[in-house]
Amino acid sequence: MRAEQLTVELRARSPWEAVELGTALVRRHAGAIWKPWLWLALPVFALVNAGAWALSSPLASCLVLWWIKPLFDRVPLYVISRGVFGQVPTTRQTLAAQLRWGWRPMLGYLTWRRFSGARSLFLPIETLEGEHGARLRARRRVLGATLYGNALVLALVFLGFQLALTLACVAMVAVFVPIDYLPQAARAGLAMLSDPPLWAQLGFNAFFWIAIGAVEPFFVGAGFGLYLNRRTQIEAWDVEIAFRRLRQRLLAASAPLVLLLALVGVAPLRAQQPAPASEAPPPPDVEQVFEGQRVDDARFRRAVVQAYRDPLIDRHRTDHTWQRRRPLEIAEPPKLDMSWLERLQRVLAFIGEWGLWIVLGLLLVFLLASARHWWPWMRGVRTPRPVPAPVTTGVVELPQVLPPDIAASARRLWAQGQPRHALALLYRASVEAMAERAGVVLPPGATEAQCLRAAQRQPEEADRGLFARMVRVWQYAAYAQRLPQAEEFEALIAALQTRYRWPA
Repeated sequence: MRAEQLTVELRARSPWEAVELGTALVRRHAGAIWKPWLWLALPVFALVNAGAWALSSPLASCLVLWWIKPLFDRVPLYVISRGVFGQVPTTRQTLAAQLRWGWRPMLGYLTWRRFSGARSLFLPIETLEGEHGARLRARRRVLGATLYGNALVLALVFLGFQLALTLACVAMVAVFVPIDYLPQAARAGLAMLSDPPLWAQLGFNAFFWIAIGAVEPFFVGAGFGLYLNRRTQIEAWDVEIAFRRLRQRLLAASAPLVLLLALVGVAPLRAQQPAPASEAPPPPDVEQVFEGQRVDDARFRRAVVQAYRDPLIDRHRTDHTWQRRRPLEIAEPPKLDMSWLERLQRVLAFIGEWGLWIVLGLLLVFLLASARHWWPWMRGVRTPRPVPAPVTTGVVELPQVLPPDIAASARRLWAQGQPRHALALLYRASVEAMAERAGVVLPPGATEAQCLRAAQRQPEEADRGLFARMVRVWQYAAYAQRLPQAEEFEALIAALQTRYRWPA
């Protein structure tokens, strides 16, 4: 590992801090990740959907795109694994690397390990370390032993993000629907759920692929953060980096010290004159050095063997237990004859079963025999069913031709017991007067909302407020069955006569 080139601060983190580190790496190298992702994803999306369109099953392409998602996970992993060492690859380099890099584990991730919840954690092990066979399994076991649960939760959370983003894109379509056509659009959308057209299925596929492209790099980056943090913990990368920095500081501080020693003047030193040959002492022998107490090599070897026999070093031990020379014979207790208890149990079960049936039959006979006494009383206890009030139904049509005396005609209809017809007449006359004052031409069958918007063009505020009041009274009567009081009706007619100058 080139620890001196790392662009992140390595330290022992909690799993969720490591996830945040991985997502931060993805945000830092966003351009280097999503550019090659789009270059690869767009042609694959077009090719898969074209094949599904030819087979008249566009929704099947969603399953295909989701299934081949591990192939695209190599793009963000390739970028952040180099970017963490300060060597961010270009788009061309990333695309060229996808032809030969990271294909070894793809067979497993596209077949029997497709539903693995720890793919984000194990993918860096299999693509970056280059191990295989037993060593790969050992690495997976060591690195993923304590993080499998975190990786599984991570996969579930990011799956929820993908689904939420897909549904949000679908719901965003409603933003572009005018509010007047929103009910019709909602009904059309519900109708398309049973038999969606091909263009709607293709649009859903596009939203689904957009959600995958937005979320999947963060999922891979979070798994890489877990992998990096786990290796930091078990291989002490942070300690190694600390020692390297300490060495650099010591080397930087030792250079001035060496220079100082070189500049300090010292007295010239001369070698000692050799002694005469007669005075040179004889070379010492072994007996003189150790004074006759030489180490016994045999005793030392026996001590080493005894040390290796220590149970703290040697995990194998021999246990001695006592065994009987003659096995102990245990006499079996005599068996008691319990057949009479089984017969008693069967008799009691027979009596209980048939006794219950007899009691049930006697109870039924008693109820039938005494029905003439309690049946009338039970019928009288029942709460009488409420009779619904009669509902007067009918279609109130707005008059096509207005009478010359609008106020008098409305009062006459009110007095004859036809309040809804009276209000319909007032509403129709108010609409005509409003259109004349606002200078607008309403389409046939204009709704109340259209009339209210057209009424905003009236020059006077009093006219706009009076028309809104008329529409509100008419809607309450026509749709909510809430008729105004007689005083309110008279006040409304008086106000309309005053503003619209109707004859009395």
